[in-house]
Amino acid sequence: MKQDKTYLINKIFNNDSIRTIWDKDEEKYYISVVDIVGILSESENPRNYWKVLKHRLKKEGNESVTKCNQLKLKSLDGKYYSTDVVDIEGMFRIIESIPSKNAEPIKQWLAKLGSERIDEVFDPSIGIQRLIDLYRSKGYDELWIAKRIKGIQQRKSLTDIWKENGITENYEYGILTNEIYKSWSGMTAKEYKEYKGLRKESLRDNMDSIEVTLADLGEEATKRLANKQKPQGLRDNIKVAKIGGNVAKVARDELEKQLGETVITKDNCLGYEYKDEKLIENK
Repeated sequence: MKQDKTYLINKIFNNDSIRTIWDKDEEKYYISVVDIVGILSESENPRNYWKVLKHRLKKEGNESVTKCNQLKLKSLDGKYYSTDVVDIEGMFRIIESIPSKNAEPIKQWLAKLGSERIDEVFDPSIGIQRLIDLYRSKGYDELWIAKRIKGIQQRKSLTDIWKENGITENYEYGILTNEIYKSWSGMTAKEYKEYKGLRKESLRDNMDSIEVTLADLGEEATKRLANKQKPQGLRDNIKVAKIGGNVAKVARDELEKQLGETVITKDNCLGYEYKDEKLIENK
């Protein structure tokens, strides 16, 4: 399955000319606004159409405009021009603002998604079944799916304990998770994803069974230690996270000693492969 989010974005618009850039530092995609506007509006001058629309949206206080960045993107003439870009959320906000028959199918799809999420609030089992069906569609077997769902639940119990121990900010959860990963794998979660050739995809979804087991062991050990020792604040919780990750490191070292090879693999379960064309001018 060599399909990435760039492919999915182009599929949404039924067009393969949407310029989409991956920002490695921010770990998000940016999409050319002019390309979106041109396809949906069918305007002969999409830049001018966007200029007028942008002015109107600013008046309305639309955040998708105020968050609009500029990058030098490659044009059809091979040259690079400063172009407005937005992230995925901003892309959908702009789509919603364009009155066009081409935008209508996407708007209907978004409305359907919104309706489904509200249904899940009333009946959470719908969301669980949707998750199972999605994993099935990607080719995962039933045993793997059951283990993955259990792992999600275990992860939630770890973050609950961290919260009880004074961890409240999202970046703090990320720091603690990275300490666990670094202790047993030698890499942060971001570095591990890059090692496997991933971007937005879930790292856990692309580990083999041994890697998942080690990741689970590191988090479970951290959870039990944190629950027993009750460390308070980020600094003390980091110490416990390192110890918990080291438990998995000991297990990894022993297994690799017996196998005579590393258990950390570059393979990703879904066969993702990114081949980037140089669309952006280096600064």
